[in-house]
Amino acid sequence: MKLRGLYAITPQASDLERKLRLALEGGIALLQYRSKSRDRAQAAGIVRMARDYGVPVIVNDDVDLALELDAAGAHLGRDDGDLRSARRRLAGRILGASCYNELERARAAVQAGADYIAFGAVFASPTKPELGSKGLAVLEDLAPRAAVPVYAIGGITSRNAASAIQAGATGVAVSSAVLDGVAIAEAVRELDHVVKEALARGRNG
Repeated sequence: MKLRGLYAITPQASDLERKLRLALEGGIALLQYRSKSRDRAQAAGIVRMARDYGVPVIVNDDVDLALELDAAGAHLGRDDGDLRSARRRLAGRILGASCYNELERARAAVQAGADYIAFGAVFASPTKPELGSKGLAVLEDLAPRAAVPVYAIGGITSRNAASAIQAGATGVAVSSAVLDGVAIAEAVRELDHVVKEALARGRNG
């Protein structure tokens, strides 16, 4: 599976299914189910809906739920358990890892079997302001040495996504940039176009 492009992360929203259907219609490449409620019925419905569009669903923070739902994989942060154990349990599925701005964490994640890693916050993020803005300089330093696909996360918009790709990311992860607006499908198409053009140009294009 080619891990690049536009990676959408579910927001906390009462009309989540409607928002996600619009995002899927817009052309997201990958979807992360992230919810504090762990509503299994909702999660199962989202996995089925995404499957209809051919889009893999990654479950945030919960390997058990990913397996229960037959999701494409799971994504783990620093406090979400051992990556090597998760790799064994997710045999044949995708394992993602948050590496923040830490090169050693990125190396350890790759050695543990992560299929992709997320770096950031690259820009100031309304979703996780406590991470701050780590900037493109960190991404430029870390991404070339990551050895697996890299998603830039944090404050990504259609105005700055190309610079994240130029800095070495193979894709961008977003939530509010596309899912908090009114014209969701259109916002996805716009950002997806920016990302694809930047990927086509390459880092030195």
